[in-house]
This record gives sequence, C-alpha cells and structure tokens, in this order.
Amino acid sequence: MAAGTGFSPSYVRVEDGFSNDISSGGEEKSQNSDQLNQLDVGKPPRDISVVRHSMSTATLLTAPTDPNFDLGIVGVKSASDGISEYEPMIRSGSCAEKGPKEYMEDEHICIDNLLEHLDRVEGLPSLGAFYGVFDGHGGTDAASYVGKNILNFIIEDPHFPGCLKKAIRNAYIKADQAFAENSTVDISSGTTALTTFVFGRMMVVANAGDCRAVLGKRGRAIELSNDHKPNSISERHRIEQLGGVIYNGYLNGQLSVARALGDWHMKGPKGSVCPLSAEPELQEILLMEDDEFLIMGCDGLWDVMSSQCAVTIARKELMIHNDPERCSRELVREALKRSTRDNLTVIVICFSPDPPPWIEIQSQAGHRRSISSEGLNFLKGILDGNS
Repeated sequence: MAAGTGFSPSYVRVEDGFSNDISSGGEEKSQNSDQLNQLDVGKPPRDISVVRHSMSTATLLTAPTDPNFDLGIVGVKSASDGISEYEPMIRSGSCAEKGPKEYMEDEHICIDNLLEHLDRVEGLPSLGAFYGVFDGHGGTDAASYVGKNILNFIIEDPHFPGCLKKAIRNAYIKADQAFAENSTVDISSGTTALTTFVFGRMMVVANAGDCRAVLGKRGRAIELSNDHKPNSISERHRIEQLGGVIYNGYLNGQLSVARALGDWHMKGPKGSVCPLSAEPELQEILLMEDDEFLIMGCDGLWDVMSSQCAVTIARKELMIHNDPERCSRELVREALKRSTRDNLTVIVICFSPDPPPWIEIQSQAGHRRSISSEGLNFLKGILDGNS
C-alpha cells in the first residue's frame, strides 16, 4: 500500500500498530511496490452481479457547468481549527463492476442517514452514516454475510455508542466467529472488510485486509488505512511471531492478504490466535471544513492507481458535476482503462453539498511565483494519471 502523505495536526492516531506518521508538513512516503494478485480459489458465487451503481437520495446543489473548465491549481485558505460550528453534510455515490474476472465477489454498503435506517436510535447524533466495502475471495458467502450483518454487530455491542472504536473492533471479531458457526454458508470463503462510521464530526475508519480509505483534503491525499499485505513489515512480523509463513507474498502460500474475515480452513479453533487475523486497525479523525471527500475502494482500484491520483481524479470530477456517483463511476472506468485484473468497488463520500473550491496561485509583483503543497500534490496526481 502507498504510505500516508502526512497527517494534519487535527488527525488522531488511535492504534499503536498504525504506521502513518502524523505531521503538519506535506512530506510524502514512497509507494510500496509489492502489488500482489488476489488468489482465485473456491466455488463460484451463487449470485452474479455484473455492474451495480448506487446514489444517495440526498439533494445535490447545482454544479458549475463552465464549458471551458480546466484543471486549475488548487489552493484555498485552510479552515480554522477552532470552528466548532462546522457540521459535515453527508452524501455519497458508489459503483461496482466485476471487471475482467468471471465472477463478482465484492459487496458494499452506503447508508447516508443512520437515524432513518435504524429502528434503535438511542445515543445517535443527528448526523450518522455508515459505509463498507467487502472484497470477497473463494466465493461470495463471506462478503455477503459480513456486509449484511456488520452494522448490526456494531450497534448491538454493549460499548456502542459510548466507545465506538471498541464496538467496531468487537463487531469484526463477532462477525467472523458468527460466520464460522453458520451452517448455511461456505466458511472457507473469506472477505476483507473496510468500514467507515461517521458520528457527528467524528469519523472512524476500520480496516482488515487490502481495501483502502483515502481522504481528499484540499487536493491532498491522506490515507486512513493500511493495506494488510503479508509482505508488509508489520504484518510479516506478526505472522512469523504466530508461526505463519509467507511464500511468494502469500500467507501460508494460500492468501494474498494478512487479515480477513472467514477463511476458516486457515484458522485454528474459535478464540485461538492465528496468523490470519480478523482484527481491524482503526483510525479516528475529527472532520474539518477542508476535508472534502473520502474514497473507499477495493484493491482492484489501488493495484493500478495511487492514492494521490485517485484524489486528483475525484476532485476534478466533483468540480465539474458535483455528483459522487458519477465520480465513483469515473474512478472505476479509469481503473479498467489501466487494465486492472480484479473486481472493482468504489464509494465516494462527500462532506459538503458544494463542489470543491477552485484553487489559485496569487502572484506578487517583484516575487517569483510559488505553488502550495496542496497544488503540488494536485499536479502530481495529474501527472500520475497521465502516465
């Protein structure tokens, strides 16, 4: 996975195992080059969905329609960290396509308004939303089961909503164990799980596997999850400590991810610790006014596109039409053009009813022109997208 591009001071590290550094600069880490192919094993899925698109029912504001639209240079004033009145306005769109693979094994969830979706609303703020991407392997059973049940496991946990991070962590483990006890499914199928819970201004991202969540912050890509590949330093250490081995980038020679729900043919008795873990890493942030959107995608997207490139494409699209569904479709289309070899699922979550603002470079007489770090990242994404 590409390492994070540096966090703003408003971001809080909540897991000791999360490897992104928190810094106020625009420093970037190098991209991890070990892009591994998903292992194709197990039975074909019972239900095949070739292309699925969804869009929230939220009303969108009219987007600018300037026929002379160009990329521009990104640069707006940063919102004050002390603005307590800010409240995000959530809307989302998604796109899923099976791509070049024979079967579609991904599932996803988009819930923009939890108060309307849930019967139980005690303790929920007026703003609550939930999203998930589940990249299945060895069939659709695990991805389908986790996608349908993970939210219930979260809200039924005794720590919800008082300690949301603990409730989400427990929900992943409970969902994994409940799947193993279900006699109607193939427990050898597995799935990665990436979820995002928006709770007022707080946003919690939980990940087990190689899906990825990337925040667009004034044109800059900030990764909020780690790709759990067996060859990554932290995962390799954990795997080897627990007696696992890695062959050619595959856990025990079988699986290209180090964390997943399901895959019970690779796990020990219920409750035992094993190299293949269902425990998620969590990242919690306080949403600010310059947090524009979040991209959630399976590895079919990130195998062929950097995080910065995806944010640049998404921002450009939103500036044109301000439609997160069309934006997600464009990311899927671009990944197909780049010859991805996997299923594709993308969710774009916007935090404002307005499109991202234009960015300008102000020149001063007698001084050389300079470009902001946000503008530099924007241009880098453009170049990456054209490579």
